Amino acid sequence: MIEQNTNIEKIDFTVLGMSCAACSKSAERSLKKTAGVSSALVNIATEKASVEYDPQVCSIDNLRAAIEKAGFRMELEDKASEEDDDTSSFKRFLVAIVFAAILFTISMGPMVGIKLPSLISPHDNPLNHALVQAVLALVVMVAGKKFYINGFKSLYHLGPNMDSLVAVSTSAAFIYSIINTFKIAYEPGFVETILASGHHLPLYFESCAMIVALIMLGKHLETRSKSKTSEAIKSLLELQAKTAIIEVDGIEKEVEIDRVRVGDIVIVKPGQKIPVDGTIVYGSTAIDESMLTGESIPVEKNIGDMVTGASINKNGYIKFRVEKVGKDTTLSQIIKLVEDAQNRKAPIAKLADIISGYFVPTVIGIALASGLLWLLVGRSGFQFAFTIFISVLVIACPCALGLATPTAIMVGTGRGAENGILIKGGDSLELAHKISTVAFDKTGTITNGKPKVTAVKIIDKGMSDKEVMAYAGSIESNSEHPLAEAIVEYAQKIGSNTYNVKDFTSITGMGVEALINGHRIHLGNIKLINSYGFNKDYSSIESMIDDYANRGKTPILLAIDGNIKAIIAVADTIKEDSIETIEKLHQMGIKVAMITGDNEKTALSIANQVGIDIVRADVLPSEKSQVIKELQAKGEFVAMVGDGINDAPALAQADVGIAIGNGTDVAIESADIVLMKNKLMDVPNSIKLSKETIKNIKQNLGWAFGYNIIGIPFAAGLVYLFGGPLLNPMIAAAAMSMSSVSVVSNALRLRNFKTF
Repeated sequence: MIEQNTNIEKIDFTVLGMSCAACSKSAERSLKKTAGVSSALVNIATEKASVEYDPQVCSIDNLRAAIEKAGFRMELEDKASEEDDDTSSFKRFLVAIVFAAILFTISMGPMVGIKLPSLISPHDNPLNHALVQAVLALVVMVAGKKFYINGFKSLYHLGPNMDSLVAVSTSAAFIYSIINTFKIAYEPGFVETILASGHHLPLYFESCAMIVALIMLGKHLETRSKSKTSEAIKSLLELQAKTAIIEVDGIEKEVEIDRVRVGDIVIVKPGQKIPVDGTIVYGSTAIDESMLTGESIPVEKNIGDMVTGASINKNGYIKFRVEKVGKDTTLSQIIKLVEDAQNRKAPIAKLADIISGYFVPTVIGIALASGLLWLLVGRSGFQFAFTIFISVLVIACPCALGLATPTAIMVGTGRGAENGILIKGGDSLELAHKISTVAFDKTGTITNGKPKVTAVKIIDKGMSDKEVMAYAGSIESNSEHPLAEAIVEYAQKIGSNTYNVKDFTSITGMGVEALINGHRIHLGNIKLINSYGFNKDYSSIESMIDDYANRGKTPILLAIDGNIKAIIAVADTIKEDSIETIEKLHQMGIKVAMITGDNEKTALSIANQVGIDIVRADVLPSEKSQVIKELQAKGEFVAMVGDGINDAPALAQADVGIAIGNGTDVAIESADIVLMKNKLMDVPNSIKLSKETIKNIKQNLGWAFGYNIIGIPFAAGLVYLFGGPLLNPMIAAAAMSMSSVSVVSNALRLRNFKTF
């Protein structure tokens, strides 16, 4: 997608092959160095790049070359190749893990009593033993070739990352082992001397392979947990009508949606989807806009009113003049907002990657310096110096460092899923602990999203609730009005009778009229009562009507034979756990906001009942994400909780998007966290889980670096220099393995996580 602005063009594209925050920085740095590029942003979270460039100086081919120079691939459109790339990566991971396991058994098996066939036994045929390991290790390294391509390129561009340390350490271990394989083949007495001393052959092919396989495991776990941003966009596109009925010279004609033009007259029958945006020129109806606005009560529409594409025509036959098509429609604008918000979301710099930015070059420097010092100053000989070099790299190998984050996230997300909290990406779990403000949608989130009768006020004391609801329920059983279901349901609940209804008439925008038991019944709003002139002096009930309206309820009046007999209040009710949830968030020091398209009176009424701190009412679907931006501009780290399509841009714009599990597919796809049990209390539970996971990750990193800090002085020969033991590569590999075991064991403690 390219947008032109004077002499500068903007292009958004996909960058494939990135694995960490350092990768995105490397790609971004390469783009910025390209002549003609004025700005570049590469987002590791969405794998998207956004570049502004001068087309007279720089071409798309130049941008592609810059991406490839950094070791990645450029895709101008989201293609199936991304899915193919994921499938290919998984196959390479399977190859690596299987061959590494076989190699580990061959290498370490004899040490624990596993008897190998004489053909590859280290005692009977040491050369074959070494060659088989070399071949198996080479297969694993080829499967993990991305580490070497990216790692060495990053080194060349002076921006070493995790891949660099994997590439250098495993390459060094492989080369060292190959050298010793040649010694086994050509140096007389080499094998006998080593075996006689009780040591195994100095081959570290298994360390090389296991390092690559385990790091690939960590990357695979991260890939699995990473949410695919394209799913939200696909779900939104599926909402759009595929065809429309237009009127041409008085004749109905069904056409493809992309053939509809501004100015066309579109016909929409009851139950059909509104195809595009426009203004009604004929008829009246009630439009279900819940898929766009989240509001549960359909809106009455008459001539002159706007209709929005993707909403549903409930019960009327209408014609409207098309005013917006294609990318100008409300739905398309929401799609664009979701895309923009996702692409602007800040890249996630994993703590391990940040540390490795300093750790990797430091370790390589220590390894080189140690080897050279022993070779040149210590006069120890090349083999001893090379052993020191390998030992430092192996003990400092980032196996535990690479596992520290994904293992904790894997256990944390698994534990969350067990409790009905679906966390779609490790990034989301990491970010949630920073939340300072939680913004809720109202309808379907804080409230149940379904109208219910909350009160029946009897004006005529001679009637009971059951009698009033018998008339109201009977007449509404013939109506398709959105509130009718609530009234019929309540009448049945309290056991009211059902009467025969005659001469039923629906009066659009006001109410219904019928003959029941010989009485003329009217049920509707104050407009209906005024239009018939009933109870001209109704000042006594005016305050009741205003009171209900101020409390966010819809007052419906029942008149029998021209006299007002009762007021029935209908409202969306608050969820049982809303108040408790907001209290818990306040206890955690988190502010609570509510963003709704409903009117201010209703919003304030709900806010007062549940304890909301910040209220934003009368907010259009396209404006919700702007409210999130305003909160973020004030320094708040914002989580958005919603369930409607109108919430999708806000969910994507928020630092963490949380969707209610019974909400629309688009809201669920746009969110980072989905509450599958529809329990609001799982919002604070999600934050609690994030805090405990981050704590666990930091502990894991402590374990990982603890072994390095203790082991590097031994591996570098500093302790040996003062009479202590020398840490050879095998012991270094064992220490590295122990650090991995410690990290995984610590991560498993998250399985004991308890919800509020």
